[in-house]
Amino acid sequence: MAKFDYSAPAELFPSRNRKVKQTVKYRRFDKAAEAIQYAIEEMPEPLLLGAYIEIDEARLGHKDIRELYESADYPLKRLALN
Repeated sequence: MAKFDYSAPAELFPSRNRKVKQTVKYRRFDKAAEAIQYAIEEMPEPLLLGAYIEIDEARLGHKDIRELYESADYPLKRLALN
């Protein structure tokens, strides 16, 4: 992915998976890095699959979110995930 602005405001839209109890709702974040961190570290995996983050009218799907989280440029400390 090209140079990404992790400091841009972002909106998180969770999946509408009817098979999973919907505990995650739409959220706004001051920084895209925080939205990415929340999506990867806090959201249940089934909800992440259909989720997207919107930044300046651009939508990032779950693959983009994971790629940005795993990038060497990601500015926040990562949780040790399995």
